[in-house]
Amino acid sequence: MKKEKNIAIEVNNLSKDFKLYYDKANTLKEKLLFWKRKENEVLHVLKNINLTIKKGETVALIGVNGSGKSTLLKLMTKIIYPNKGEVKTYGKLTSLLELGAGFHPDFSGRENIYFNASVFGLTRKEIDSRLEEIIKFSELEEFIDNPVRTYSSGMYLRLAFSVAINVDADILLIDEILAVGDQHFQEKCYKKLEMLKKEGKTIVIVTHSLDVVKKFCDRCVWLSNGVIKEDGLPKDIIKNYLKECA
Repeated sequence: MKKEKNIAIEVNNLSKDFKLYYDKANTLKEKLLFWKRKENEVLHVLKNINLTIKKGETVALIGVNGSGKSTLLKLMTKIIYPNKGEVKTYGKLTSLLELGAGFHPDFSGRENIYFNASVFGLTRKEIDSRLEEIIKFSELEEFIDNPVRTYSSGMYLRLAFSVAINVDADILLIDEILAVGDQHFQEKCYKKLEMLKKEGKTIVIVTHSLDVVKKFCDRCVWLSNGVIKEDGLPKDIIKNYLKECA
């Protein structure tokens, strides 16, 4: 299809709701305080989102906490599914959404590389050929055969990021987790992402760092209360976003 040649991600009329469940009020005080509250309520996190991301674009999703950024990213990865609408992705996809997601705490870093990379679709032979590169980038040579439950959050990040960027994906989805690493590793990650960007990879990143958006992204999508408020050049969107946040 001609349409697929230029498009990496297509979001059509997408909505996502979550049910909130509350414990039943037991005491008189709780009944008086929460008499209006139902046992469960529906939270409308995303409402009729339409978004097209072209191949090779680097797009930032910004907004205050609870605006729907991370939920949209999870829908793109198909970790969760919409109540209405659809998300289409064209090309091999890798994601960094939750720190160490998919890692088994009792297995070593080396074993988890094999598990994690296989989830991204790599064969044993492909993982073998990239193993040393993954370990070297993570800077965990000394600890790679230790159980990952002994790793710090920063070490988790190094390993997760190193696997994700070495699976040769067309689309890379990243949540705020890069903020966990130390300054040295953050700079190393962004240099690698710059390289992937030059290679024509599509990158979607959720971040609260407006400096990262300005320096790294071609486009910025501002989410507010579950809808797209603005979509355009980072400098323009950030200017308006800061005005509203002031």
